[in-house]
Amino acid sequence: MSMESNAQRKRQPDRPFYLPKGDTTSSRIITEAKESLNNRTGLQAVVTKRPSTPRDATRSLFGATSTRAPENRPPSSFSLGSRHFDGADTSRPTSRTRLQPINHKPKLPSEEEVESGLLPPKPPSDPNKVQRGKATRTRLQQSTSVESSLSSEVKSRLDTSPSDVKTVDEPVRRVHSGPKERSSLPVEERGEGDGREMPYRAPSSASVRSPPRSAESRTGSGGTKRTSSAGSTGRGGSAGKREEETAEEALFYSQNIVPLLERMTAASSKKDLKKLGQVTEDLYSLLQKENLLGRNCKQRTTILKSIFKLLDADDTRIQLKLARLILAFKVTGNNLLSACKLVFKISRNEKNDPEFLKGDILDVLLDTLKSTDPFSASEALVFCIGSLKLLTGNATIVKQLVKKDCIENLAILLNSINKTIREGSEPSTQLGNILVQATAALRNLADTGSSRERLLGCQVIEALCLIIDSFTSDGDLMLNISRIFSKVTLHTDCCTALADHPTSYRSFVSILQKHQHKSDVVVRVSFVLGNMTAKNEVARLRLFQEAGSFDILLSLFRFYLEQDVKNQGKETKKEVAEDGSTVNKTEDVLIKVIRVIANLSINENVGPVICSNYQCVDFLLKVLETKEVSSSEELVLNTVATINNLSFYNTKTSAITTLQVRVLEVLLKLVLANNMEAMVEACRVFANLTRQKVVRDFLAEQKIDRMLVTMLDSGNREVVYISCGVLINFMVDEENRPMLKQEHGIRKLIEVLRDFSRTDWELASLVCQILWNYSGKITSSNDCFGQQESQDLTELLTELLDRDSALDLSFKDEADDEMTDYFEETWTEQFCPVAEQLLQRIETHQSDLEPLDNPSGS
Repeated sequence: MSMESNAQRKRQPDRPFYLPKGDTTSSRIITEAKESLNNRTGLQAVVTKRPSTPRDATRSLFGATSTRAPENRPPSSFSLGSRHFDGADTSRPTSRTRLQPINHKPKLPSEEEVESGLLPPKPPSDPNKVQRGKATRTRLQQSTSVESSLSSEVKSRLDTSPSDVKTVDEPVRRVHSGPKERSSLPVEERGEGDGREMPYRAPSSASVRSPPRSAESRTGSGGTKRTSSAGSTGRGGSAGKREEETAEEALFYSQNIVPLLERMTAASSKKDLKKLGQVTEDLYSLLQKENLLGRNCKQRTTILKSIFKLLDADDTRIQLKLARLILAFKVTGNNLLSACKLVFKISRNEKNDPEFLKGDILDVLLDTLKSTDPFSASEALVFCIGSLKLLTGNATIVKQLVKKDCIENLAILLNSINKTIREGSEPSTQLGNILVQATAALRNLADTGSSRERLLGCQVIEALCLIIDSFTSDGDLMLNISRIFSKVTLHTDCCTALADHPTSYRSFVSILQKHQHKSDVVVRVSFVLGNMTAKNEVARLRLFQEAGSFDILLSLFRFYLEQDVKNQGKETKKEVAEDGSTVNKTEDVLIKVIRVIANLSINENVGPVICSNYQCVDFLLKVLETKEVSSSEELVLNTVATINNLSFYNTKTSAITTLQVRVLEVLLKLVLANNMEAMVEACRVFANLTRQKVVRDFLAEQKIDRMLVTMLDSGNREVVYISCGVLINFMVDEENRPMLKQEHGIRKLIEVLRDFSRTDWELASLVCQILWNYSGKITSSNDCFGQQESQDLTELLTELLDRDSALDLSFKDEADDEMTDYFEETWTEQFCPVAEQLLQRIETHQSDLEPLDNPSGS
């Protein structure tokens, strides 16, 4: 593309450089205007695009790029059916016995009790009378059966007297109980009840002798006689002690729930999936209406077994409805794991996404997330959150999850894990697996409009920083967290929150040190650091002062630059982003790392130190020496911008000065390239370097000064501005001044003043400075500027120094009072002082003599 075509492409409407497009507040306009003015002084923050996210072809738990060993992570593919849920045919006899759960505060038995425990059991003298033993010696027969049919239960309820059942008081099981208390889970939730026989065990001293009973003599969970693994005949499928089922409850169950279960079974047998789905919905609605979900229903175990038998239906919609029922019953143990795996399996196919928008399955999943203990049911939680993660790939579902407080629930989980680790627990692989799923879900949830306020409100950013400190070695987790931060730090509020966190800089330095050869992590962490240091002076200083920070940046720079040089001329595999574009991963890392260095160098205390680092400047020059702007535009432009920032500091130890010849050679290559942006960036560096006469002389020999005069014709305001900045320095040397007039530069500067002055008073001020330096040895205005040019300058400066004329803006309707005050401030402080002096010089050296008429004409 030629310079003219670039200029045409860059041409902007006649608006001030500080007046952005679109609706915005006047305070923001002024802030951006001042930032733009600061950038024009020589220092500028480097802007780059967010690292691309690779396209994930398959939905899985950890993805193809996971660094986890297979044995340390649950599989994404598995077979699952009714056999994986715990529940056996209740017609089978009791097949094994279990010890009663030990009380929370056990009491050691006496010697007499120990000896008596070795004696064979004695049957009661009266078969109709219950023989009661001591509480510490009570033992109940456990059943491996989960449910019984309705007819068996009704028969047991009618034929069995209450005296046949032994009862033992037992403390209610807590949600987060110890291993001993957790042993009292119902059969259908502990992986028991597979129907296999187990050898008889000698009873302990804490047990009561009780002969095995048949299935018919035991009660179900609904109040019929049954001894369960919970250790209490009255517990059934719920945790803790409960009352017996009332006659009213039994009647409701038999008249309302049993018919629905029978219809579901019949529909399944006939493979009538439509009817099965409808009846399942009816059952769920009934249970929900009557508040019988959770652990409230006394026939919970019977219902669950009936549901388990239907899970082999070859229809994902039916399976999802059944899984919702199972999870709504607050199952635990193996059944919770299997139900979560079933939901995950369904969510892997994006064609099933619409089914998750029906009913309240999302609410049930979020409720499961809230109620599941990450320490005792870690694998189930992995699949539960993994399902949510996959579903967040759907834009509609993401919005629903945000509205349902998914971010807040995940934040609670993160804080819970952080608290446990803070109290002394070791970060485990299982917790890491959970966090990988949670952070992946948060990464997708962060894209919604209201997510930032939620993330800040529930302090997710702070929680993630603490997780970094505990799980720095987990590459998958660090990648997800860096992806979250690379999204949210695009916004000032989140960026400020992260920059203000006391450990954030140390955390990011640790990640870079631990994973410096993992480009996916490095590129994102570097991008985050670039965002944090783009507009925050404190962040620049704090990052630079963090131990080992600049050393790791240089180490990364060296490693990826060497990789890039090795790959030149070779066919390298490029990553395909979500938008379909291709990305050179090595080059992308260099772009982000160099950007951090550029932003750090803006700080007046940090910049001179970096400027004096020979190795850093050497790496920057190697980039420009080995890369072409035509194929690596962003990398080259960012590198030149960094050199520009470093060249701003004119210190005695400056490596830019030491390597000045190399700097000028690579910049001349860019000036001659067919790229207007590269030319502008190179000229920015020239504006700093031309403070030295040796540089001005070298560039004059290369005719760079003449090229700058030509660039005054550009329609790009910034191109004209940069050209004027360098020409001011050239006009200091008397030997360079004739060139300006020879190249018609005076006329071009007058046109720039006329075209841009009212919308850019700083640029108008630069034009006046060029003409002031140019006319340093003036004796006659006409001889110095030209007769017509001198007259035009006088008229134009007089007009622009008139307040009413100068501030009569063509875009007056777009500017409010605050903007108008700002325009007046820049006109008064920047333009008027130099313009008044220039006008006075021109008028002082104009001749007042008028030519005489020809006497011969009289």
